[in-house]
Parts: sequence; C-alpha cells; structure tokens
Amino acid sequence: MNTMNYGVGDDIPVYVISVAAELSGLHPQTLRQYDRLGLVRPGRTSGRGRRYSMRDIRLLREVQRLSQEEGINLAGIKRILELQQEVEELRETVFHLHNELEAARSAVARRGAAPRPKGGELIPVRRTRVTIFNPAAHPGRPQDGQGDQGE
Repeated sequence: MNTMNYGVGDDIPVYVISVAAELSGLHPQTLRQYDRLGLVRPGRTSGRGRRYSMRDIRLLREVQRLSQEEGINLAGIKRILELQQEVEELRETVFHLHNELEAARSAVARRGAAPRPKGGELIPVRRTRVTIFNPAAHPGRPQDGQGDQGE
C-alpha cells in the first residue's frame, strides 16, 4: 500500500481509529485491544480519543505480520517490540559515545602535536602525601636537646 506523507511527521498523531484501522488492515476493536495491551500507544485528544501516527500504523502492520505470518502470540510480540526499542536506544547511546571518543582522541592528538618545552621529556608525577611527625608536639616525649645524650 502506498501512503503519501504530505509534510506530516511520522510521530505526529493525526489519524482517527477508523482511518488507522483501514491503513493497517486491522479492525478498530483490534487496535483498541493492542492499545490496552501496550503494543501500540496512540496519542490522545483532549476528549481521550485515539490518534495514530504513521509510526503507529507501521507498528500495527508489524504486529499483524508477527502474529499472522510468524505465529507469535501477543505477549511474545510485546517482548520483541520492547527489545527492539532497547536495541535502538543502545545504538543511539553507542553512536553518541563513539562521537565523544573521537572528539577526545582528536583533542589528545592535537595536544600531542603541540610543541613541547625544551629540556627533556615531561614525565607524569604521582601525587603523594607527606606526613611530618613532630615528636616535640607530643607530651611525654623528650624535647630537642633533652633526653638521651650519650653521657
């Protein structure tokens, strides 16, 4: 079926349930059931009427295909859709992390290409803590110049 998109975004809920049912090839009652089960989540009007987007229509077609052609029950279809959504979110995360990594690598490469001061290599220095023990500050200990002085 060839549906035309006249400048309406895929996620904009514009189709009433009867039109969505016709476009998806399903009965309106089936769409209501899928909504109740959480397989598809159409938008709502202020009067709580369902409005379906083109993305919803494609999802309804996929649910129908999985059910009729693959013989998968609705619980299985719901899990498949959840996993597909999770995979999509993970792909997006990987994409952003890849871009951040590339930016960090570029920054390190630029920093490494900068001229270094003469006089040798720069070496990293570990921070250490130094504790200074002052025996004179503790009562009962001999002060400087007092105590055992080899008589």
